[in-house]
Amino acid sequence: MRQGFPIATAGQRVGLLGGSFDPAHEGHVRLTEEALKRFGLDRVWWLVTPGNPLKAHGPAPLAERIAFARRIMDDPRVSVTGIEAMLGTTKTVDTIAELQRLYPKVRFTWLMGSDNLVQFPRWDRWREIADRVPIGVLARPGSRLQARLSKAARIMAADRVPDSHAQLLGSTPPPAWVMVDMPLSNASSTAIRAARRAKAAASKAKPRP
Repeated sequence: MRQGFPIATAGQRVGLLGGSFDPAHEGHVRLTEEALKRFGLDRVWWLVTPGNPLKAHGPAPLAERIAFARRIMDDPRVSVTGIEAMLGTTKTVDTIAELQRLYPKVRFTWLMGSDNLVQFPRWDRWREIADRVPIGVLARPGSRLQARLSKAARIMAADRVPDSHAQLLGSTPPPAWVMVDMPLSNASSTAIRAARRAKAAASKAKPRP
């Protein structure tokens, strides 16, 4: 295995949570903990991306985001990684394909919030992603109903796993997906960045004594 890549054993069920994590926050932690509990996973890898092609502005430096994420996500079952930068991949589908090549005996599951299920058809070769790995969707504030009625949910309706079988998702051959509710958190990276900017602006505007 390449240096710096997580260790995984044959048959292990590993959830993949990708994102810019700019910055990582409580919502990411809670989603990860719920995924481990609800989908029968052994591990979760955070894939901190170099950049998100669906976002207009670039994120903070990768090393900075990884270091911060590791401080707030201290569960030994979770690895915070910069795998996409190491692989040189920019699309989720290519990252998954490379991980399946490098870890041929590991069972990967893609994880996402319900807000991402809504925009899933905008992802490059999204149907291939669904054919490669089972998908675990966790409901997030403001997008539960929208996700259930989304284009992706309609197209993949025949592959949906009953909520009662969600615990088997990590061992289910694709295509397969399930959406489960989770304790809601309104934390968002966008709101955190806005609060940081407001605090910095207020600090600069404060008159000196």
